[in-house]
Amino acid sequence: MFAVIYQFKVKENRKAEFINAWKQLTHLIYEYEGSLGSRLHKQDDDVYLAYAQWPDKETWKNSGNNLPEAAGKIRRTMRDCCTGIETLYELDCTEDLLKSARRKGIQ
Repeated sequence: MFAVIYQFKVKENRKAEFINAWKQLTHLIYEYEGSLGSRLHKQDDDVYLAYAQWPDKETWKNSGNNLPEAAGKIRRTMRDCCTGIETLYELDCTEDLLKSARRKGIQ
């Protein structure tokens, strides 16, 4: 398994719009690109971190070409909501002891 951690610095008045766009794009990436899903975390008032899982680094590196046309607009909205987007870490998983929230019935 492979994981990527992103940092988003979100404009004050665009937080709800950013979260909505992030959710839409994440669903499309999951459906069309082979992602294992993602979690969005709030670090402080304007900084969000996303943890995205992939089956392997190659799948992640080759993603983006299978998305439907609508993804481009969603991606632009996400970028417009931010003052900065950065890939902080690219990580190979060595051990996985994280319990899935879906298996526990938590959404």
